[in-house]
Amino acid sequence: MSETKEKFYNEGLRFECQGSGKCCTSHGEYGFVYLTPEDRTRFAKFFKIRTSEFTKKYCDRTNGVWHLKEDPKRPDCMFLVGGNRCSTYEGRPTQCRTWPFWNEVMNPKAWAKDVASFCPGVGKGKLWTAKEIDAILDIETKAEKRLGL
Repeated sequence: MSETKEKFYNEGLRFECQGSGKCCTSHGEYGFVYLTPEDRTRFAKFFKIRTSEFTKKYCDRTNGVWHLKEDPKRPDCMFLVGGNRCSTYEGRPTQCRTWPFWNEVMNPKAWAKDVASFCPGVGKGKLWTAKEIDAILDIETKAEKRLGL
């Protein structure tokens, strides 16, 4: 990340998940829910099964990268229940854990268009400091590198 004075979120950003489930549907533009090896292990522990079993049952591989399977008949994540509740919240992958602080939306224009206009949790709840946001972005960056994205 560049110097703190250059960040549009220098004064922090308010965000608290409102449980809308909007970020869990393919109606957004972000596509696959990618999974690092650690994500698949965390999910397997959540389900109390072996990682290989989780991978076989719930994952597909595209261009060498593992991601959650998608059902063309269902526009939302397979683990979203009741329209807006994550049934695997404790086991959720890095991609879900770091939302909405993703590298590709951390500029004023993308934040306004792709996050604030879409996610009801923006502007509510906890004020995340620039330092906290940078730490989350670092986690996201490391996961992306691990995945080769």
